[in-house]
Amino acid sequence: MIKKIALFSLYAGMAFGQGNTHNLKAGKFDGLAMTPPMGWNSWNTFETHIDENLVKETADIMVKTGMKEAGYTYIVLDDGWMTKERDENGNLVPDPQKFPSGMKALVDYVHSKGLKFGLYNCAGIQTCAGYPGTRGYEYQDARFYAALDIDYLKYDWCNTQGITAKEAYTTMSNALKTAGKPIVFSLCEWGDNQPWEWAKPVGNLWRISGDISPCFDCEDNHGTWSSWGFMKIVEMRKDIRKYSGPDHWNDFDMMEVGDGMTNNEDRSHFAMWCMLASPLIAGNDFRKMSPETLAILSNKNMISINQDALGIQGFRYSVIDGVEVWVKPLSDGWAVTFLNRNASTSTVNFDWKKHIFNDADFGYSVDFSNNQFKIRDMWKNKEAGNTSKAFTANLESHNVITLKLTK
Repeated sequence: MIKKIALFSLYAGMAFGQGNTHNLKAGKFDGLAMTPPMGWNSWNTFETHIDENLVKETADIMVKTGMKEAGYTYIVLDDGWMTKERDENGNLVPDPQKFPSGMKALVDYVHSKGLKFGLYNCAGIQTCAGYPGTRGYEYQDARFYAALDIDYLKYDWCNTQGITAKEAYTTMSNALKTAGKPIVFSLCEWGDNQPWEWAKPVGNLWRISGDISPCFDCEDNHGTWSSWGFMKIVEMRKDIRKYSGPDHWNDFDMMEVGDGMTNNEDRSHFAMWCMLASPLIAGNDFRKMSPETLAILSNKNMISINQDALGIQGFRYSVIDGVEVWVKPLSDGWAVTFLNRNASTSTVNFDWKKHIFNDADFGYSVDFSNNQFKIRDMWKNKEAGNTSKAFTANLESHNVITLKLTK
């Protein structure tokens, strides 16, 4: 009898032990975002007040105005696209009042314009706005997205008590890969769990902050959380640029260009997102977009800095009398942005020969005392001399000058 008990214990231990022998690795689709994704997201302006007419009009405008040609590819519907409850089989249900033609028809419409389509959900039991979250439904939802033929998933972090970010996002990444449809995976857990340290094999981009606000450097305190002016977000994280690059981007949030700031501040906002190699996801109402806003968002010179093949995030080189100097190594030179943080106009007088740019994270450097570069003003779209002479200019409050240096 003792032998039988011992044998049973041995076999039971073997059986139960076998359950933990398989280590499921993260499985994002590689190569979908070799440059920072560009597009439009509904949340900043519309929150949950979205419908199919808004999407179709936005798609039409992106084509008509040249934004598609400039590189804006994705239309992403944020929170609020589904009904408040799943159906009897546990499936998500696109809201039939907002999308009477059905979500698949809307995806097909966007695709017919040569654009790509994205949706939103959340790792928790509910989304941030109280709609059905994905917790416990990861593989079912991934199959649903694949059947819709979407191209992009933004995945939020509300109502996630009891789960860990790395595990939750890895599970959804694996679910998307298993479903078989290549989908850009955008992690939106606000940087609370340092995704730059673990998310490279999991997703194509990850948020590094809480939500943005349409202001230069304010904080909007909402009680239990805050939203941030774009310069607050720029300054929020230290020493994370080394984690960003092709197909694994630090995401500084959707843009607020055209949402109520001054034209100078809009230019500064866009310039910084380009210098930081952040995804360029517009958040304004394209149907009411001013010519000035369109000119900023579709500036191909600036976009070329953001989309540069090296994929290196820029860094703040120095601050001179309230004017910040940001630099970014490019595949064919350097980008340099002067940003005036002061409340009044400042004078830029930058003697190149006295400066050495040294990118310690990626190993790029240049000593201007023995290297000469041509200068092009990327906002004015004209040549601006070379680095043999100091660069001088007046720079208005909260405005930028962006230069490209080439040999």
